[in-house]
Amino acid sequence: MRNLTLKFLYLLFLAITLSLFNSANSKSMLRLKRGASISVEGNTFITSPDNSFTCGFYAMPGSKAYWFAIWFTNSKDKTVVWTANRDRPVNSQGSRISIQGADGTMVLTDVDGNIIWQTDTRKSDVSAAELLNTGNLVLKNPRGDILWQSFEVPTDTLLPSQILTKEKRLTSSARKGSFASGYFNLYFGSDNVLSLIYDSPDTSSLYWPNPEYDVYTSGRTNYNGSRSAVLDDTGLLRSSDHFHANASDKGFGIKRRLTIDQDGNLRIYSLINSTGLWVITWQALSQACLVHGVCGTNGICVYAPTPKCICTPGYEMKDPSDWNAGCKPTFNNSLLNSQVKFLELSQTDYFGSDLYYKPNFTLEACRELCRNSLCKGFTYRTWGNGHCYVKSDLFHGHMSPDFPGSVYIKLPRSLQVSKPSIFHGSSTICESREAEILVGNSSMYDIPRRTARWGYIYSFCGALGVIELLFIVLGWWFLFTKHGVPASVEDGYRMISNQFRRFNYAELKKATNNFREELGRGGSGVVYKGVLADDRVVAVKRLGDVFQGQEEFWAEMTTVGKINHINLVRMWGFCSEGRHRLLVYEYVDNMSLDKHLFRLKFSRMETKIFSGSRYSQRFSLPPP
Repeated sequence: MRNLTLKFLYLLFLAITLSLFNSANSKSMLRLKRGASISVEGNTFITSPDNSFTCGFYAMPGSKAYWFAIWFTNSKDKTVVWTANRDRPVNSQGSRISIQGADGTMVLTDVDGNIIWQTDTRKSDVSAAELLNTGNLVLKNPRGDILWQSFEVPTDTLLPSQILTKEKRLTSSARKGSFASGYFNLYFGSDNVLSLIYDSPDTSSLYWPNPEYDVYTSGRTNYNGSRSAVLDDTGLLRSSDHFHANASDKGFGIKRRLTIDQDGNLRIYSLINSTGLWVITWQALSQACLVHGVCGTNGICVYAPTPKCICTPGYEMKDPSDWNAGCKPTFNNSLLNSQVKFLELSQTDYFGSDLYYKPNFTLEACRELCRNSLCKGFTYRTWGNGHCYVKSDLFHGHMSPDFPGSVYIKLPRSLQVSKPSIFHGSSTICESREAEILVGNSSMYDIPRRTARWGYIYSFCGALGVIELLFIVLGWWFLFTKHGVPASVEDGYRMISNQFRRFNYAELKKATNNFREELGRGGSGVVYKGVLADDRVVAVKRLGDVFQGQEEFWAEMTTVGKINHINLVRMWGFCSEGRHRLLVYEYVDNMSLDKHLFRLKFSRMETKIFSGSRYSQRFSLPPP
């Protein structure tokens, strides 16, 4: 045992020493001159003058594939914001980037001298490449004019001051461990509106802004000739189609990025300098299952209670490492032309791909219509006299307790299938691991595990992880037994922590001067006026009792988390410490804030968020 411990300590020491040695031998430069080059083996990088960004060859941990990339120097994981060769990585030996002396072109070549990527600057007077403090890699001539810049060819990230125009788009990465292009895109569509779209070889589907609303209901305009969007230095994202959004930590002096992630959501991230970690300070979609294609064709996004992907009954995953690839049938499609049956999945729908739409239709008539050889299933909505939607494809399946109907999956009668337990009201999906993976979780994109080369190090890290997990479990057990807070309430606060800033209790106590100035009072708490450290005037709602305030909390989170409109009070953040529950709103000067916080009531018709009606029809807003 002692020899094993000594061997492990030796390996750990060796790994740390090698890491320090590599760091000490890495070289940085401010300019790459014409005729010069950087090789993978050279461990040389271009840095911005303020050292915020680094440019060079980047490899994923444990990979021999390299990308010529730009990343945040001070982020803990060296977050990449741009890659030249995202779909064609090069080998770890012999690859290099150079500015050719003959024509001034920046060229990336592999070990065999093949050109993998190059700039369009032939026959120009390029003198050098520089990395600006903005993260923009530029090629300049002797007069300082910019002849080419990375800001003109974005990948999945937009940096402050970088402009997204009608000719450009942001494209997500396909999966973890690779920068290869995925299927999710941010771009200006043919209607001149800044949009998110799922665009695969098989299908395309726009999902933001909500396709069930028209352009003007979404607060946009298509009278937008310039078609441009930019994230400024304060965290304001604004677009020429009248869309705008603020990071929750709005202000100068914070490193930020706008990224379209692997799960298809668009997010603003802010860097915490003290830890090097990123926090989400805004996102386009509040629910993961609103993203089209996140579970692929024939997949269903469900909440159990966290978002998960499952395959439609009778189907299985195409690629166990990639949910975007969707699911494939376990049966021969020709069997759908003979004896068939229909499996009902309640509160579930598939977006688009409608062969037919029939209003005022009976369920039985809809079933008969789906016996068409092109039909894969049908959705039957129960409102009114019944609405029938016959589907040619099962795309963007999603389950929602608000959906007034069911989908009926067409299957061969001989096929033995059962519903996943989620459709029986259970919160767990009792299927194999291949059939359920957390949406947006790293396991959704993990590649197959390889044999560990450093067994002792991994074992040690695993042991530390187990010990840490044990302390976490004991800590949670103590908190729950000591304070008796229901898990469902804590889950609610954790679910919103990735959308709004989390304040601590002492911070809000100081901001409100020990809760001195009262603005209003309601059945579940009291509202106080306060001033944050950045001089923003806010209203802090303090819930009197976590159990009595649970319904009030969820009502407000449903309203604020799902709706973004200029006539509603903006929420800045929240606090959840022990039994303290506080919500932080912007301060409204011209009307009583308690009208928003305590008297904003919704009738059943007014709370149909997806009804497609105008805001004035859906909300009873107090008069100005």
